[in-house]
Amino acid sequence: MTRFNLYAAAATILAASVFTASCKKDAQQANRPVSATQIVPANGATLSGILGTGKTIRDTIHLTGGTYLLSGLVYIDTLDVIQIDAGSVIKGIPGTPGVNPGGGLVVSRGGKIEAVGTATSPIVFTTNSASPAAGQTAGIIILGRATTNNGDTSKVEGIGGIPPLTPYYGGSVDTDNSGKLKYVRIEYAGFELATDNEINGLTLAGVGSGTEIDFVEVYKAADDGIEFFGGTVDAKHLVVVNPLDDGLDFDNGYRGRIQYALVVEDSTRADKSASNGIESDNNKFGQPLLPVTKPLIANLTIIGLPNQALATKTTFAPSGTGKYGVAAQWRRSSRFEVYNSVFLGFNNGILLDNTVPAGGTAADQTTQQRYSDGTSIIKNNMVHAFNLAFTSSPAYAGTKPYPDGVDNNTSYVAPDPNASLKLVNPFNRGIAGFYMPRTGTPAIASPALTGGLTTGLPAGLTGTTYRGAFDGTNNWASGWTVFAY
Repeated sequence: MTRFNLYAAAATILAASVFTASCKKDAQQANRPVSATQIVPANGATLSGILGTGKTIRDTIHLTGGTYLLSGLVYIDTLDVIQIDAGSVIKGIPGTPGVNPGGGLVVSRGGKIEAVGTATSPIVFTTNSASPAAGQTAGIIILGRATTNNGDTSKVEGIGGIPPLTPYYGGSVDTDNSGKLKYVRIEYAGFELATDNEINGLTLAGVGSGTEIDFVEVYKAADDGIEFFGGTVDAKHLVVVNPLDDGLDFDNGYRGRIQYALVVEDSTRADKSASNGIESDNNKFGQPLLPVTKPLIANLTIIGLPNQALATKTTFAPSGTGKYGVAAQWRRSSRFEVYNSVFLGFNNGILLDNTVPAGGTAADQTTQQRYSDGTSIIKNNMVHAFNLAFTSSPAYAGTKPYPDGVDNNTSYVAPDPNASLKLVNPFNRGIAGFYMPRTGTPAIASPALTGGLTTGLPAGLTGTTYRGAFDGTNNWASGWTVFAY
């Protein structure tokens, strides 16, 4: 089994010394056994297999700001840490679609990633191809030890064959710490192992609340932008641009908190399974297993399509049967709390989906009932749709099938998604801050709201007077992000 493999580079032992070595010396040391506390691959190194010795020694693999290549899925072993400095560029070598994924990073249970960039010097995971395209890399997969409703023997999606380290996630440590991602951009990721078994841009599986996810962008993924499989990790300042499938996807008992997030859909392509802004399941059969999927979201903006023709089109590339679904699909017994958010540009907006999946029963489907009894909450949101802003399927006969006036939601049905919302220009990415509120008193600012927005915001979320992905003081998504098609 290859523990640490560098092509044209070296694994160098550091105790108190500084890493200095010539290219010749690097080549001589490439196959030397590693038993150090710190390993510093040379700039330009190709990483593959398993990084670190794991098990008994905590190695730190330190990427110091250069450019590095990933060949296939590269694993951080149990006990080990990968530390990535600001400005580092990690390029995945493209794989073969349907056969093997492109270069990506897998952090095993117990391992850590400490990737901390800055707004002016982000860490970028991208492709090594001269012709970048979605699906050429495998992005980042973090496997944690927090609880899920699939136990602790669930294999993460998208990894086939016999991997060199366990691909399982989950456990009993909800405060588990898998490290930090801060000012990190992940580009051109994704891999379809089989239908509904794919690698996303960023996969967070059983990740615990001790992990820090802040200022992370996923650009042009070949599946979902970010998918949460169980776990309790919180995330702030997220940007998802041009995902093929869903912008944010929640499964298997995820119940973390998300605040200040922006999803910008791709008007040139969509997935055969229907691309949604949000897709949320408790599990694939809709069973009320514990813990129940229940993300708590505040200050989210999801920008869909500029017109109804695109929102209802059913022949998008790359599959030829790609289509768009809804702004947010809550289904299969998942629960939710959504506050202070803005949705626009989908044919239908918020869908409370009570459809029974294959293998499920009608008794398992509780999505709409949980909204009706107040277990799920949609409050202080603005929802545009070309057809129906709020809908349920099938229609629910309970006492509260749709948001009511007490929840302070505002819906708009119009051919122009932005006529009432008054963002700067949500469908023109050439304009700086196109996703921001207009100056003055736009519809999303607190003066337009009864009682403001800070009242009743759940614990752990910053009070804000804005609806949408804005904190009212700065354009936090500028500089380190990419918005191009």
